[in-house]
Amino acid sequence: MEKIPVLTGKEQRNILFRLLSYTKPHKKTIIIAFLLLLATTAGDILGPILVSVFIDDYLRPQNLVAEPLIILGAAYLGLQVMNLIVSYFQLLKFQEIALKIIQQLRIDVFSKVQALGLKYFDKTPAGSIVSRVTNDTEAIKDMFVSVLVTFIQGGFLLVGIFIAMFILNVKLALFCLIILPLIFMIMAAYRKYSSVFYQDLRERLSQLNAKLSESLQGMAIIQVFQQEKRMRNEFEEINEAHYKAGIRNIKIDGLLLRPAIDLVYALALIIVLSFFGFNSLNSPVEIGVIYAFVSYLDRFFEPVNNIMQRLSMYQQAIIAASRAFKLLDEDELAPDQLENSTLQVTNGEIEFRNVSFSYDGKREVLKNISFKARPGETVALVGHTGSGKSSIINMMMRFYEFERGDILVDGHSIKHYGKEELRKKLGLVLQDPFLFYGTIKDNISLYNDGLSDAEIKKAAEFVQAHHFIQQLEDIYDHKVVERGSTFSSGQRQLIAFARTIASNPKVLVLDEATANIDTETEEAIQFALNKMRKGRTTIAIAHRLSTIQDAEQILVLHQGEIVERGNHQELLSQRGLYHKMYLLQNGTAEIVEDAVGT
Repeated sequence: MEKIPVLTGKEQRNILFRLLSYTKPHKKTIIIAFLLLLATTAGDILGPILVSVFIDDYLRPQNLVAEPLIILGAAYLGLQVMNLIVSYFQLLKFQEIALKIIQQLRIDVFSKVQALGLKYFDKTPAGSIVSRVTNDTEAIKDMFVSVLVTFIQGGFLLVGIFIAMFILNVKLALFCLIILPLIFMIMAAYRKYSSVFYQDLRERLSQLNAKLSESLQGMAIIQVFQQEKRMRNEFEEINEAHYKAGIRNIKIDGLLLRPAIDLVYALALIIVLSFFGFNSLNSPVEIGVIYAFVSYLDRFFEPVNNIMQRLSMYQQAIIAASRAFKLLDEDELAPDQLENSTLQVTNGEIEFRNVSFSYDGKREVLKNISFKARPGETVALVGHTGSGKSSIINMMMRFYEFERGDILVDGHSIKHYGKEELRKKLGLVLQDPFLFYGTIKDNISLYNDGLSDAEIKKAAEFVQAHHFIQQLEDIYDHKVVERGSTFSSGQRQLIAFARTIASNPKVLVLDEATANIDTETEEAIQFALNKMRKGRTTIAIAHRLSTIQDAEQILVLHQGEIVERGNHQELLSQRGLYHKMYLLQNGTAEIVEDAVGT
């Protein structure tokens, strides 16, 4: 079983203080909630005192005078009604604070996920991230909603009860103090062992989510290659580890929560009754005081039991918070840009100057890449799988930070542009386009209110997508399900093209954009691409060399280096790697000879 790192006591305290820092914006509401909490605590303490007065001053001596008894009864009833009302508003205020804190925490975690670089997502399963944003923040919410309120209220009540005990009988109150170290010892033991078990439990839950997410995303492959049994066995293995972690938690809860505290309560009750029993041999005992002490003991252990029951929630919340904060502290961010920069991409000239890059810091996937793409030109990137084509796109789109060299846009370092300016002026179309849940119109405009319906339609017509869209039931308002799975790959690609054209970029980046399109649709796309390229710099990755024969410059990559460059005719005449690739795709050497003109 995988070894799970254990949080130390100091780390747990730091996490708690960091969680409490989220309460700062809610100081006024917290003060009101605390005042209401003090009022309910005072009501809980005064109740037994009024009953004690009734027993000792009126019932035992049979001094049943109507007027003071009515006043005493009305006071007790009024106290209970007031307690009920105040408790409601106190609970409401604490819940309001807790939900606002969790709302902010979820926004922080979600926002951080949006800001992380792609390098983080390369090494972290999607299901694990989902677990931190949903399950872990939900566990933290339970702490703010239930745990802290119980701890604070219980703390006030315990202090108030001991004050009342000392007022009634100092000597007996001192005897009762011996139960406090026992309670603290039980709490310390529980915290020590449960933190290990709950951390294990949260990690196993995260692994379950990751495995489930992987299964759902790869369901087609799983079924085609008959991997159901293997996936089920792997899921069962993780589920078994989760079950064992849960059983360990249940065992420690069953031992150190209610049963242990009930034992201490029995010891305290024996102390109180023994004290009054021995005192009764020498002097009369006030029955009201006995009642008050027994009642206070009962009320004392009620919050203790509540606190102990909430300790499990507390431990789960601390572990969950550690995972959420680990994500918040993640430094694998997207490459920095000068967000206050006034630079604008006007021409779209792209230049790579000796750019080198490594994904893992060990093996370079790009080595001293240098080339220039002028406005209106098309630069095509070709090469075998793993040659570095997509890595060049990743550098230019600022998905990853390059180690050496520089990328210039209109003569300025790409790092000196604001992120918004780059994203607006660099249009990317991927091989596998992603469609959002919504409508076709929303997927083309990407909720840009500045785009009119006419402009959206014009963009679709431009890329030959309007023809199939107008045949749909609701045309541009047609619903798009998750990832656009009801559309063909070609239709999804056409919508992605329309999305890019609608944003009117200066630089067009095509990552195998026509790979999933049939021959007939490809002809329409190529026609559209020719129009799209006019006045724009185009960087295109292509496996099918027939799609980039008209490119002004073709870069042939091999093991992260540019080994050949030139246009189609020049590269064929060199009879190098490009010549071999073209020969493989077209089948015979004669075709190549004809193309070269020899």
